[in-house]
Amino acid sequence: MHLVKATARPQDARIGWPAPDAAPVIFRRIVRMDALDSTSKEFRDAMTSTPPADRAMLDAILPVLGRIAAALERSAPAAKPALDLNSADAFLWGSDRRLIPVPKVNRVEIDLLTGIDRARDILVDNTTRFAKGLPANNALLWGARGMGKSSLVKAAHARINAERAEGELPMKLVEIHREDIEALPDLMATLRGDAHRWIVFCDDLSFDGDDTSYKSLKTALDGGIEGRPDNVLFYATSNRRHLLARDMVENERSTAINPGEAVEEKVSLSDRFGLWLGFHKCSQDEYLAMIRAYVERHGLKADPDTVRAEALEWATTRGSRSGRTAFQFIQDLAGRLGQRLD
Repeated sequence: MHLVKATARPQDARIGWPAPDAAPVIFRRIVRMDALDSTSKEFRDAMTSTPPADRAMLDAILPVLGRIAAALERSAPAAKPALDLNSADAFLWGSDRRLIPVPKVNRVEIDLLTGIDRARDILVDNTTRFAKGLPANNALLWGARGMGKSSLVKAAHARINAERAEGELPMKLVEIHREDIEALPDLMATLRGDAHRWIVFCDDLSFDGDDTSYKSLKTALDGGIEGRPDNVLFYATSNRRHLLARDMVENERSTAINPGEAVEEKVSLSDRFGLWLGFHKCSQDEYLAMIRAYVERHGLKADPDTVRAEALEWATTRGSRSGRTAFQFIQDLAGRLGQRLD
C-alpha cells in the first residue's frame, strides 16, 4: 500500500477549504461543537476561542451539516408504533412481518352454516378446549370449494368469544397469507408468551411445483426444537387433503431410492394436523335449506316458490351447489328487492 501525502491545491483556497494539514483540527472542532446547543455558553465560548479563519469555515460548514442531518432524519424509516393487542380481536400478519389489526371481520354467523353440522361441532369443541387452556389439535379443513371452510373458522372464533366468561381474555385470530407461510416461525415467536390464546389461520393452503416452503410449515407446527407455543393453534383450509400437488409427489417418487419415501413426504405434512375435517358438495335439499336460512335471517320479502325456482336456476347456471353459491344468490335477490343485508 502506498501512502500519498495530501498537499494544498489552488482550488482549495478559491472555494475556502482549509489546507489538508489543518482540516483534521477543524473537523474535530466541528464534531465537538455539533454536540453543543448553539445558544449555550459552551458554544459561544468555543466560537470565541476559534481562530477567525477557522470560524469562517465553521460558519460555512455547520449549516450544511445541519441540512445533511435533517435529510438523514427524513429518509430514516419511521419508528413502528407499539401494537395494542386489545385494539382488535383479529389481525393480519403483514408482509413486513408485523400484526395489523382488523376492526371488523368478514364473517358469517355460525347458525347460518348449513349442511356441515358434524364438522362445525367438532371444530367448535376443539376451539373451546383450546380457549380454556386444555389440549387441542391443529385442524385442516379440506374439501369442496365454497362449502364454508374458512367461514367456519371465523364463525367458531366469534362464537367462543361471545360465550366466554366475564373477566376472561378474548381469544385472538390472526390470518397469515399463503405467500407468507415461510414467516410462520417469526409469527409463532411473536405470539409466544402472550397472555391471549391465538388461532393462526391460513386460507387456501397448498403447495405446487418447486415450492419448498412446506418444510418450514412442518417444522413450525411440530418437529422443531421449540415446538408450537402453548398459546397458539393452527387452522388451515385447503381443497387438497394432503396439501401437496400430485406432480410434486411424482417428482419425489422418481428420484427416491425407495418410492415409498414420496408417499411419506406427502403424508408427513398433513400428519401435523390432528383434526382432518372433510367438506363435500351439498345436496339440493341442503342447498335450498341454506337459501331459506339466509332469507329468514335477512328478512327478505319474496314469494318462497319464486325464490326456490330462481335459486335452483342460479345453481344450474353456475354448475355447482354450495354455501358460496347460495350467498351469491341471496346478494342478487336482496339487490333486486332493494333490501340491504345486515
